[in-house]
Amino acid sequence: MKLAFFNDYRLGVVKGDSIVDVTAAVSDIPHTGPGDLMSGLIARFDAYRGKLEAASAGAGVPVASVKLQAPTPKPGNIVCMAVNYMENGTLPKKPQINAFHKAATAVIGQGDTMVLPDAPATIFEGEAEMALVIGKRASNVSAADAMDYVFGYMNFIDGSARGLASAGFFAMKSRATFAPVGPYLVTKDEIADPQNLPVKLWVNGECKQDFNTNDMAHQIARCIEWVSSVHTLEPGDILATGTNHRGLSSFMDGDVVELEVQGLGRLTFNVKDDLKRTWSRETRQDRKEKGQDGPTPQLTGKYAPTA
Repeated sequence: MKLAFFNDYRLGVVKGDSIVDVTAAVSDIPHTGPGDLMSGLIARFDAYRGKLEAASAGAGVPVASVKLQAPTPKPGNIVCMAVNYMENGTLPKKPQINAFHKAATAVIGQGDTMVLPDAPATIFEGEAEMALVIGKRASNVSAADAMDYVFGYMNFIDGSARGLASAGFFAMKSRATFAPVGPYLVTKDEIADPQNLPVKLWVNGECKQDFNTNDMAHQIARCIEWVSSVHTLEPGDILATGTNHRGLSSFMDGDVVELEVQGLGRLTFNVKDDLKRTWSRETRQDRKEKGQDGPTPQLTGKYAPTA
């Protein structure tokens, strides 16, 4: 089942090119807004699945005719795995498992805009990732049982303002609009093998990232085991599984970015930078092949290096 919020946060089930309004079927779930409606539905999904299936048997409207919203507009936690890909075998050894938090207020949805802040970042990037959404409270979960705690999957972008003088990931990762998700949330029964999914990201129609989830250094079950040993995960929490960094490139004003993890639809969003800063379009892999380290430097605009 593909769940989505649309227009003024009506709840819908996506079927092919149509979306069916099923808001009435979940109206009795206690909530104060769409965020806890979705987390409440996830926690009670076994009891509501039949109601949703019955409600979604009716006529829908074209998805293209509605405004899709973020399917998880206010998760309790966004946990992002750090350096969790073997980079197509280019890393000499498996990196130590690690993660960081991203602010829930960073979430945006389909067709929304990532806004680059007036901050002296050396570059702005967006990392293509598959995210899982937790289905039930998870604390000290074993890897053997971990997949039982997954509700579903969705596309996820981890926006980054790299090179800031302030230490740590907070200033880099938690900016408003730096967590595009969607276009919908796919229940886990629709994804046969989440550990073998192509992931592609395009910037203005040019494919920049192209990798597979089978390249994870620490697989999904291990990520859930480790994160839940640090703190409890609740229904609706997001766990983003990391990216292959070799295809990362700059995000700039006017960019149209698309992300598609197989089976999860295509997430499209825009990029805006009032400062109109520019960078080269080369990827990290491009630079490495030329013997250069790190991301491409800023070329023009405020904060560009001076000779």
